[in-house]
Amino acid sequence: MKKRERVIGAIKREPVDKIPSGFSLHFPAGEAKGEKAVDAHIRFFEETDTDIIKIMNENLVPRVSGVKEPEDFDKIPEISMEDEFMKAQVELTREILKRCDPDSFSLGTLHGIVASSVHPFEADGIEYLDARKLVLASLRKNEKPVLAAFDRITEGMCRLAKTYVELGVDGIYYAALGGEADLLTDEEHEQWFKPYDLKIMRAIKDAGGYCFLHICKDGLNMERYRDYASLADVVNWGVYEAPFSLEDGKKLFPGKTIMGGLKNRSGVLIDGTRGELSAAVKEASEIVGRTGFILGADCTLPTEIPYERVRMAVDAAREL
Repeated sequence: MKKRERVIGAIKREPVDKIPSGFSLHFPAGEAKGEKAVDAHIRFFEETDTDIIKIMNENLVPRVSGVKEPEDFDKIPEISMEDEFMKAQVELTREILKRCDPDSFSLGTLHGIVASSVHPFEADGIEYLDARKLVLASLRKNEKPVLAAFDRITEGMCRLAKTYVELGVDGIYYAALGGEADLLTDEEHEQWFKPYDLKIMRAIKDAGGYCFLHICKDGLNMERYRDYASLADVVNWGVYEAPFSLEDGKKLFPGKTIMGGLKNRSGVLIDGTRGELSAAVKEASEIVGRTGFILGADCTLPTEIPYERVRMAVDAAREL
């Protein structure tokens, strides 16, 4: 089987000749955008030989300064495909698809409503957690202007989803954050974030792309994502970060293909022997099952990881 066939077979939970794999990382700042980003992606794909090629997205919703009150969210404008950060991501995707292995399965990266609503403040020098707290405090004080900004952001992300598929990607890796149990209640997540996540995921499906649901951050209430499964083809989450085991995931997302199995920032993928890594891959495949499984990690790998480490994991999956 070719790589793309293998991944689609795994998505459909059909027998495959070898277990497919997909890993990604954030490239160094000097290789995160433009032509250098294209070169960095191609080098990573060629040296790791992953079945899935995931196109990263560092072209984020632009900085917005001076947000102190809920009404300041009016400063976040509508998002169109003519915005420079959207055009840059489209060009990056187009150029990578021109140069990558056509037999691979391609994914575009799309940041969900939680990430996309904090990026304007992260770009202004505020760390993720503080940006999250700023958004949540604003919602609790006066939700109307904040949710209006969410509407504008969501429409932009839906446009990006459609454009990705038109460019030729096979699927979209949808990063759904927001499950941190200590930051917001289940009711707040249900009211303020879930509708937007589901709208973007539905746009991915309507455009004809496979939807890879990614869930991360510490201390997650994974139950919040149970209903997301109907719009997901593949689910990937922070098994060790949440924490939420592969066994638990199989119960929460029955009948869905699971991608993961390895820690992304520590453990055998980072510093284990070849034998230890092979054993960990084998264990994950036995838990999930040989069908409906794509080897991956909890989230992005360390930028500095030697690519031969990733190749070892890829080969270990293919040897099972």
